[in-house]
Amino acid sequence: MQDLLASRIDYLCDIAVTAAPSIKSGAVKGIAVLAGQRIAALPDLPTASETGLPSFQASTWTALFLPKGAAPAIVAKLNAAVVAAMNEPDLREQLNDLAATLVAPERRTPAYLASFVNSEWDKWGAAIRAGGALPK
Repeated sequence: MQDLLASRIDYLCDIAVTAAPSIKSGAVKGIAVLAGQRIAALPDLPTASETGLPSFQASTWTALFLPKGAAPAIVAKLNAAVVAAMNEPDLREQLNDLAATLVAPERRTPAYLASFVNSEWDKWGAAIRAGGALPK
C-alpha cells in the first residue's frame, strides 16, 4: 500500500482490511472487491462480478487449527468459545469497521471448516504447486 500511495506502483490487489482506510479517505481508487458480495465497510465498491468478471473471486480467510488427532472435546470447547466471541456485537462491529467479514453462522463448525479447506485446496492447489510454494 505504501508503494501505491507513493506512486511507485500503479495497481495493488490488497485485502480489504488494509485497503479500506486508503479507499475511504480517497487516497486510492478502489476498482472492485473480489468477494461474492459487496462488503459493508465499502458498500459503494462493486464486486468483480458486477464489473463484468462473473467468475473472478478470491478472498482471504483465517481459521484456528489444532494438531491432528486433538481430542473432540477440546475441539468442541475451542469452537464454542470462538463462536461465542463471534456473536459478540462489539467484536462484530470492530471487525466490520476494519472491513473484515465474519463467516456466516452455518459455517462455524469444524466439519464445515474441513470441507472448506478441501475446497480451497481444490481451487488453489495447482497454482500453489506451480509456484513451488510446497515443501518437497
